[in-house]
Amino acid sequence: MSGVALIIASALGVGLTALAVLLWALNSGQYDDPDGAAERILLDDGD
Repeated sequence: MSGVALIIASALGVGLTALAVLLWALNSGQYDDPDGAAERILLDDGD
């Protein structure tokens, strides 16, 4: 039974870490310009 508890604790730890990374990315502005790349591909740079 202690193996199951270890797996559950590990899964919760990984999930909370992923949630913390997501919240950090949202707060640091990683997703501020979601349309920029979609519009940039349509522009002709003239290189």
